[in-house]
Amino acid sequence: MTLSLQARSFAGSHHLVALAIAAATLLPTSSASHAQKPDSRPQVLQSPFGTTEVGILDGASYRIDIPSDWNHSLVVYYHGYSMHGVSFHVAERLTGQQLPLFQRHYAILQSAYSQPGWALPQAYPETEQLRRYFLKAYGVPRESYVVGGSMGGALTMVTLELNPKPYLGGLDLCGAVGPTSESFERRFAMRAAFDFYFPNLLPPLVHSQLEFDDTAAVREKIAAALKANPTAATALRALMALHTDDGVATEIAYFTFVVTDMQHRAGGNPFDNRNYLYTGTSPTSPIGDYALNDGVHRYAADPHARDYLFRHYTPDGHLTKPMLAVHTLYDPTIPATSLSLYDHLVQGAGFGENLVQQYVHREGHCAISSDEVGHAFDELVEWTHHGPRPTPGLLH
Repeated sequence: MTLSLQARSFAGSHHLVALAIAAATLLPTSSASHAQKPDSRPQVLQSPFGTTEVGILDGASYRIDIPSDWNHSLVVYYHGYSMHGVSFHVAERLTGQQLPLFQRHYAILQSAYSQPGWALPQAYPETEQLRRYFLKAYGVPRESYVVGGSMGGALTMVTLELNPKPYLGGLDLCGAVGPTSESFERRFAMRAAFDFYFPNLLPPLVHSQLEFDDTAAVREKIAAALKANPTAATALRALMALHTDDGVATEIAYFTFVVTDMQHRAGGNPFDNRNYLYTGTSPTSPIGDYALNDGVHRYAADPHARDYLFRHYTPDGHLTKPMLAVHTLYDPTIPATSLSLYDHLVQGAGFGENLVQQYVHREGHCAISSDEVGHAFDELVEWTHHGPRPTPGLLH
Protein backbone atom coordinates (compact mmCIF):
# COMPACT_ATOMS: atom_id res chain seq x y z
CA MET A 1 0.00 0.00 0.00
CA THR A 2 1.58 3.30 -1.08
CA LEU A 3 -0.17 6.45 0.00
CA SER A 4 0.93 10.08 0.04
CA LEU A 5 1.68 11.78 3.32
CA GLN A 6 1.11 15.47 3.04
CA ALA A 7 0.36 18.29 5.45
CA ARG A 8 0.32 21.90 4.26
CA SER A 9 0.45 25.01 6.36
CA PHE A 10 -2.43 27.40 5.92
CA ALA A 11 -3.82 30.08 8.16
CA GLY A 12 -7.12 29.74 9.98
CA SER A 13 -9.80 27.63 8.36
CA HIS A 14 -7.67 26.89 5.28
CA HIS A 15 -5.20 25.13 7.54
CA LEU A 16 -7.90 22.95 9.10
CA VAL A 17 -9.35 22.03 5.72
CA ALA A 18 -5.93 21.03 4.42
CA LEU A 19 -5.25 18.88 7.48
CA ALA A 20 -8.60 17.14 7.15
CA ILE A 21 -7.92 16.37 3.49
CA ALA A 22 -4.47 14.98 4.30
CA ALA A 23 -5.83 12.75 7.06
CA ALA A 24 -8.68 11.50 4.86
CA THR A 25 -6.17 10.65 2.11
CA LEU A 26 -3.92 8.72 4.46
CA LEU A 27 -6.32 6.75 6.60
CA PRO A 28 -7.65 3.37 5.47
CA THR A 29 -11.29 3.81 4.56
CA SER A 30 -12.59 0.64 6.21
CA SER A 31 -14.16 0.87 9.64
CA ALA A 32 -13.04 -1.29 12.56
CA SER A 33 -15.90 -3.70 11.84
CA HIS A 34 -14.55 -4.18 8.30
CA ALA A 35 -10.88 -4.31 9.22
CA GLN A 36 -8.52 -6.25 6.96
CA LYS A 37 -8.08 -9.91 7.93
CA PRO A 38 -4.61 -11.47 8.22
CA ASP A 39 -3.29 -12.85 4.95
CA SER A 40 -3.12 -16.31 6.51
CA ARG A 41 -3.89 -17.88 9.87
CA PRO A 42 -1.67 -16.09 12.43
CA GLN A 43 0.52 -17.84 14.99
CA VAL A 44 -0.76 -17.39 18.53
CA LEU A 45 1.25 -18.29 21.63
CA GLN A 46 -0.23 -18.44 25.12
CA SER A 47 2.28 -18.22 27.97
CA PRO A 48 2.33 -17.18 31.62
CA PHE A 49 3.26 -13.71 30.37
CA GLY A 50 0.20 -13.38 28.16
CA THR A 51 -0.77 -13.74 24.51
CA THR A 52 1.47 -13.14 21.50
CA GLU A 53 0.10 -13.09 17.96
CA VAL A 54 2.32 -12.93 14.88
CA GLY A 55 1.00 -12.79 11.34
CA ILE A 56 0.85 -10.92 8.05
CA LEU A 57 -1.73 -8.23 7.39
CA ASP A 58 -2.07 -6.75 3.91
CA GLY A 59 1.49 -7.82 3.07
CA ALA A 60 3.12 -6.50 6.26
CA SER A 61 4.27 -8.72 9.12
CA TYR A 62 2.94 -7.74 12.53
CA ARG A 63 3.13 -8.64 16.19
CA ILE A 64 0.61 -8.19 19.00
CA ASP A 65 1.46 -8.74 22.67
CA ILE A 66 -1.21 -8.74 25.38
CA PRO A 67 -0.02 -9.24 28.97
CA SER A 68 -1.78 -11.71 31.23
CA ASP A 69 -2.62 -8.79 33.54
CA TRP A 70 -3.73 -6.52 30.71
CA ASN A 71 -5.03 -3.12 31.80
CA HIS A 72 -7.17 -2.99 28.62
CA SER A 73 -5.15 -0.11 27.22
CA LEU A 74 -3.06 -0.14 24.05
CA VAL A 75 0.29 1.11 22.81
CA VAL A 76 0.68 1.43 19.05
CA TYR A 77 4.43 1.12 18.54
CA TYR A 78 6.52 2.19 15.52
CA HIS A 79 10.00 0.75 15.09
CA GLY A 80 12.87 2.76 13.63
CA TYR A 81 14.72 2.79 10.33
CA SER A 82 15.64 -0.72 9.20
CA MET A 83 18.08 -1.30 6.38
CA HIS A 84 16.94 -4.82 5.54
CA GLY A 85 13.56 -5.26 7.19
CA VAL A 86 12.21 -6.48 10.52
CA SER A 87 10.94 -9.97 11.33
CA PHE A 88 8.87 -11.23 14.25
CA HIS A 89 9.06 -14.64 15.94
CA VAL A 90 6.19 -15.66 18.15
CA ALA A 91 8.40 -17.33 20.78
CA GLU A 92 10.71 -14.35 21.26
CA ARG A 93 9.98 -12.15 24.24
CA LEU A 94 9.71 -8.40 23.95
CA THR A 95 12.85 -6.35 24.52
CA GLY A 96 14.03 -2.78 24.05
CA GLN A 97 11.68 0.17 24.13
CA GLN A 98 8.55 -2.00 24.13
CA LEU A 99 9.42 -4.01 27.25
CA PRO A 100 8.81 -1.32 29.92
CA LEU A 101 5.44 -0.57 28.31
CA PHE A 102 4.45 -4.24 28.39
CA GLN A 103 5.59 -4.41 32.02
CA ARG A 104 3.12 -1.62 32.73
CA HIS A 105 0.35 -3.97 31.59
CA TYR A 106 -0.28 -2.38 28.17
CA ALA A 107 -1.02 -4.38 25.06
CA ILE A 108 1.45 -3.55 22.28
CA LEU A 109 0.97 -3.83 18.55
CA GLN A 110 3.64 -3.21 15.95
CA SER A 111 3.98 -3.62 12.21
CA ALA A 112 7.22 -4.64 10.49
CA TYR A 113 6.13 -2.50 7.49
CA SER A 114 6.02 -3.98 4.04
CA GLN A 115 9.23 -2.20 3.01
CA PRO A 116 12.52 -1.44 4.77
CA GLY A 117 14.18 1.97 4.80
CA TRP A 118 12.40 5.32 5.21
CA ALA A 119 9.04 3.61 4.94
CA LEU A 120 6.69 6.36 6.11
CA PRO A 121 4.33 5.89 3.13
CA GLN A 122 3.92 2.23 4.10
CA ALA A 123 4.34 2.30 7.89
CA TYR A 124 1.64 4.82 8.69
CA PRO A 125 -1.35 3.24 6.87
CA GLU A 126 -0.22 -0.34 7.57
CA THR A 127 0.01 0.35 11.29
CA GLU A 128 -3.37 2.05 11.28
CA GLN A 129 -4.82 -0.98 9.51
CA LEU A 130 -3.27 -3.16 12.22
CA ARG A 131 -4.81 -1.00 14.94
CA ARG A 132 -8.22 -1.49 13.35
CA TYR A 133 -7.65 -5.23 13.19
CA PHE A 134 -6.77 -5.21 16.90
CA LEU A 135 -10.06 -3.49 17.71
CA LYS A 136 -11.98 -6.17 15.86
CA ALA A 137 -10.00 -9.10 17.27
CA TYR A 138 -9.50 -8.01 20.88
CA GLY A 139 -11.99 -5.24 21.53
CA VAL A 140 -11.81 -1.48 21.82
CA PRO A 141 -9.14 -0.52 24.36
CA ARG A 142 -9.91 1.77 27.26
CA GLU A 143 -7.26 4.20 25.99
CA SER A 144 -4.47 4.23 23.43
CA TYR A 145 -1.03 5.81 23.10
CA VAL A 146 1.37 5.98 20.17
CA VAL A 147 5.08 5.41 20.79
CA GLY A 148 8.06 5.19 18.44
CA GLY A 149 11.84 5.28 18.34
CA SER A 150 14.09 6.99 15.77
CA MET A 151 12.11 6.88 12.49
CA GLY A 152 9.30 5.60 14.69
CA GLY A 153 9.47 8.91 16.53
CA ALA A 154 8.82 10.66 13.23
CA LEU A 155 5.85 8.32 12.71
CA THR A 156 4.57 9.22 16.18
CA MET A 157 4.60 12.86 15.06
CA VAL A 158 2.88 11.98 11.76
CA THR A 159 0.19 10.00 13.56
CA LEU A 160 -0.59 12.71 16.11
CA GLU A 161 -0.80 15.34 13.35
CA LEU A 162 -2.96 13.37 10.93
CA ASN A 163 -4.95 10.95 13.07
CA PRO A 164 -4.98 12.14 16.70
CA LYS A 165 -8.51 11.02 17.58
CA PRO A 166 -7.75 7.43 18.71
CA TYR A 167 -4.91 8.51 21.02
CA LEU A 168 -4.51 10.29 24.33
CA GLY A 169 -0.91 11.20 23.50
CA GLY A 170 2.42 10.07 22.13
CA LEU A 171 5.98 9.31 23.25
CA ASP A 172 8.77 10.13 20.80
CA LEU A 173 12.04 8.39 21.67
CA CYS A 174 15.18 9.67 19.91
CA GLY A 175 12.95 10.55 16.98
CA ALA A 176 13.65 12.20 13.65
CA VAL A 177 10.84 14.69 14.23
CA GLY A 178 10.44 17.66 11.93
CA PRO A 179 10.60 17.79 8.14
CA THR A 180 12.17 14.75 6.49
CA SER A 181 13.88 17.14 4.08
CA GLU A 182 15.88 18.78 6.88
CA SER A 183 17.51 15.62 8.23
CA PHE A 184 18.06 13.97 4.86
CA GLU A 185 19.47 17.04 3.13
CA ARG A 186 21.93 17.49 5.99
CA ARG A 187 23.08 13.90 5.45
CA PHE A 188 23.40 14.47 1.72
CA ALA A 189 25.40 17.67 2.34
CA MET A 190 27.77 15.89 4.75
CA ARG A 191 28.37 13.09 2.26
CA ALA A 192 29.16 15.71 -0.42
CA ALA A 193 31.63 17.31 2.01
CA PHE A 194 33.26 13.93 2.58
CA ASP A 195 33.70 13.59 -1.19
CA PHE A 196 35.47 16.97 -1.26
CA TYR A 197 38.08 15.70 1.20
CA PHE A 198 38.19 12.13 -0.12
CA PRO A 199 37.20 12.16 -3.82
CA ASN A 200 36.25 8.88 -5.49
CA LEU A 201 36.58 6.83 -2.31
CA LEU A 202 32.87 6.01 -2.25
CA PRO A 203 30.37 5.43 -5.09
CA PRO A 204 28.88 8.48 -6.84
CA LEU A 205 26.54 10.47 -4.62
CA VAL A 206 23.95 10.83 -7.37
CA HIS A 207 23.40 7.69 -9.45
CA SER A 208 19.96 6.38 -10.25
CA GLN A 209 21.07 2.72 -10.49
CA LEU A 210 23.34 2.70 -7.45
CA GLU A 211 23.05 -0.16 -4.97
CA PHE A 212 24.90 0.45 -1.71
CA ASP A 213 25.14 -1.54 1.49
CA ASP A 214 26.45 -0.19 4.78
CA THR A 215 28.94 -2.90 5.78
CA ALA A 216 31.83 -3.21 8.19
CA ALA A 217 34.20 -3.28 5.20
CA VAL A 218 32.89 0.09 3.97
CA ARG A 219 33.27 1.64 7.42
CA GLU A 220 36.81 0.26 7.72
CA LYS A 221 37.69 1.71 4.32
CA ILE A 222 36.45 5.15 5.41
CA ALA A 223 38.25 4.90 8.76
CA ALA A 224 41.54 4.06 7.02
CA ALA A 225 41.21 7.10 4.75
CA LEU A 226 40.52 9.35 7.74
CA LYS A 227 43.59 7.99 9.54
CA ALA A 228 45.75 8.66 6.48
CA ASN A 229 44.60 12.30 6.26
CA PRO A 230 44.29 13.65 9.82
CA THR A 231 43.78 17.25 8.65
CA ALA A 232 40.70 16.33 6.62
CA ALA A 233 39.52 14.03 9.42
CA THR A 234 39.70 16.89 11.93
CA ALA A 235 37.71 19.18 9.63
CA LEU A 236 35.01 16.53 9.10
CA ARG A 237 34.71 15.80 12.80
CA ALA A 238 34.20 19.49 13.49
CA LEU A 239 31.78 19.96 10.58
CA MET A 240 29.66 16.97 11.62
CA ALA A 241 29.96 17.73 15.37
CA LEU A 242 31.24 14.21 16.04
CA HIS A 243 33.71 13.08 18.68
CA THR A 244 35.72 10.43 16.86
CA ASP A 245 36.90 9.29 13.45
CA ASP A 246 35.04 6.02 14.00
CA GLY A 247 31.89 8.11 14.44
CA VAL A 248 32.56 9.85 11.13
CA ALA A 249 33.12 6.52 9.36
CA THR A 250 29.93 5.03 10.80
CA GLU A 251 27.76 8.01 9.95
CA ILE A 252 29.14 8.58 6.43
CA ALA A 253 28.46 4.94 5.56
CA TYR A 254 24.97 5.17 7.05
CA PHE A 255 24.26 8.52 5.37
CA THR A 256 25.23 7.01 2.02
CA PHE A 257 22.77 4.16 2.57
CA VAL A 258 19.83 6.38 3.55
CA VAL A 259 20.50 8.88 0.75
CA THR A 260 20.55 6.02 -1.76
CA ASP A 261 17.35 4.61 -0.25
CA MET A 262 15.58 7.94 -0.62
CA GLN A 263 16.80 8.39 -4.20
CA HIS A 264 15.37 4.98 -5.11
CA ARG A 265 12.08 5.75 -3.39
CA ALA A 266 11.78 9.16 -5.00
CA GLY A 267 12.69 7.92 -8.48
CA GLY A 268 15.58 10.37 -8.80
CA ASN A 269 17.73 12.68 -6.74
CA PRO A 270 15.58 14.75 -4.35
CA PHE A 271 18.53 16.57 -2.75
CA ASP A 272 19.89 20.01 -3.55
CA ASN A 273 22.97 21.45 -1.85
CA ARG A 274 23.46 24.48 -4.11
CA ASN A 275 22.27 26.84 -1.37
CA TYR A 276 23.85 24.90 1.49
CA LEU A 277 26.51 26.90 3.35
CA TYR A 278 29.13 24.76 5.07
CA THR A 279 30.45 26.18 8.34
CA GLY A 280 32.33 24.87 11.34
CA THR A 281 35.34 23.01 9.94
CA SER A 282 37.55 24.82 12.46
CA PRO A 283 36.80 26.62 15.73
CA THR A 284 39.63 29.12 15.17
CA SER A 285 39.68 30.01 11.46
CA PRO A 286 37.24 30.36 8.54
CA ILE A 287 39.86 29.32 5.96
CA GLY A 288 38.69 25.71 5.91
CA ASP A 289 35.07 26.77 5.42
CA TYR A 290 36.11 28.96 2.48
CA ALA A 291 37.91 26.04 0.80
CA LEU A 292 35.08 23.60 1.37
CA ASN A 293 32.35 25.91 0.07
CA ASP A 294 34.47 26.86 -2.95
CA GLY A 295 35.31 23.27 -3.85
CA VAL A 296 32.43 21.03 -2.83
CA HIS A 297 30.36 19.62 -5.67
CA ARG A 298 26.95 21.24 -5.92
CA TYR A 299 23.97 19.12 -6.95
CA ALA A 300 20.55 20.14 -8.27
CA ALA A 301 17.49 18.08 -7.33
CA ASP A 302 15.11 16.39 -9.75
CA PRO A 303 11.81 18.30 -9.31
CA HIS A 304 9.57 15.21 -9.18
CA ALA A 305 11.88 13.50 -6.70
CA ARG A 306 12.05 16.62 -4.55
CA ASP A 307 8.27 16.70 -4.41
CA TYR A 308 8.31 13.13 -3.06
CA LEU A 309 10.79 14.16 -0.34
CA PHE A 310 8.56 16.95 0.89
CA ARG A 311 5.39 14.87 0.74
CA HIS A 312 6.92 12.14 2.92
CA TYR A 313 6.78 14.04 5.29
CA THR A 314 6.59 17.79 6.04
CA PRO A 315 4.79 18.51 9.31
CA ASP A 316 2.84 21.69 10.00
CA GLY A 317 2.95 21.61 13.80
CA HIS A 318 -0.79 20.92 14.20
CA LEU A 319 -0.19 18.88 17.35
CA THR A 320 -3.53 18.64 19.15
CA LYS A 321 -2.56 15.87 21.60
CA PRO A 322 0.31 15.80 24.12
CA MET A 323 3.64 14.52 22.86
CA LEU A 324 6.64 13.94 25.10
CA ALA A 325 9.98 13.67 23.30
CA VAL A 326 13.15 12.23 24.88
CA HIS A 327 16.59 12.48 23.32
CA THR A 328 20.24 12.01 24.22
CA LEU A 329 22.23 15.23 24.17
CA TYR A 330 24.90 13.66 21.97
CA ASP A 331 23.27 11.75 19.13
CA PRO A 332 25.53 11.32 16.09
CA THR A 333 22.67 10.16 13.86
CA ILE A 334 19.93 12.65 14.79
CA PRO A 335 21.59 15.69 16.41
CA ALA A 336 19.66 17.03 19.38
CA THR A 337 19.81 20.55 17.91
CA SER A 338 17.73 19.44 14.92
CA LEU A 339 14.68 19.02 17.14
CA SER A 340 14.18 22.74 17.66
CA LEU A 341 12.64 23.20 14.20
CA TYR A 342 9.62 21.05 15.02
CA ASP A 343 9.22 22.90 18.31
CA HIS A 344 9.09 26.17 16.32
CA LEU A 345 6.46 24.70 13.98
CA VAL A 346 4.29 23.59 16.90
CA GLN A 347 4.69 26.92 18.65
CA GLY A 348 3.81 28.78 15.45
CA ALA A 349 0.70 26.66 14.94
CA GLY A 350 -0.49 27.55 18.45
CA PHE A 351 -0.01 24.14 20.10
CA GLY A 352 3.19 24.76 22.05
CA GLU A 353 1.75 23.46 25.31
CA ASN A 354 1.32 20.02 23.72
CA LEU A 355 5.04 19.40 23.12
CA VAL A 356 7.63 18.75 25.82
CA GLN A 357 11.27 17.99 25.01
CA GLN A 358 13.41 16.16 27.57
CA TYR A 359 16.93 14.75 27.45
CA VAL A 360 19.09 12.18 29.23
CA HIS A 361 22.77 12.29 30.16
CA ARG A 362 24.02 9.75 27.67
CA GLU A 363 25.83 9.50 24.35
CA GLY A 364 24.62 7.60 21.29
CA HIS A 365 21.57 7.22 19.11
CA CYS A 366 18.58 5.97 21.10
CA ALA A 367 20.80 5.28 24.14
CA ILE A 368 17.83 5.65 26.46
CA SER A 369 17.57 3.05 29.20
CA SER A 370 14.55 0.87 29.83
CA ASP A 371 13.95 2.61 33.15
CA GLU A 372 14.05 6.00 31.42
CA VAL A 373 11.58 4.88 28.76
CA GLY A 374 9.24 3.65 31.46
CA HIS A 375 9.57 6.83 33.51
CA ALA A 376 8.93 9.02 30.46
CA PHE A 377 5.85 6.98 29.59
CA ASP A 378 4.58 7.35 33.16
CA GLU A 379 4.96 11.12 32.86
CA LEU A 380 3.05 11.09 29.58
CA VAL A 381 0.19 9.04 31.00
CA GLU A 382 -0.09 11.27 34.05
CA TRP A 383 -0.08 14.34 31.78
CA THR A 384 -2.91 12.96 29.62
CA HIS A 385 -4.90 12.15 32.77
CA HIS A 386 -4.94 15.85 33.67
CA GLY A 387 -1.79 15.63 35.74
CA PRO A 388 1.07 18.12 35.53
CA ARG A 389 2.71 18.87 32.22
CA PRO A 390 6.16 17.23 32.27
CA THR A 391 9.00 19.65 32.90
CA PRO A 392 11.16 20.28 29.82
CA GLY A 393 14.84 19.52 30.34
CA LEU A 394 16.54 16.63 32.10
CA LEU A 395 14.43 13.49 32.51
CA HIS A 396 14.78 12.66 36.20
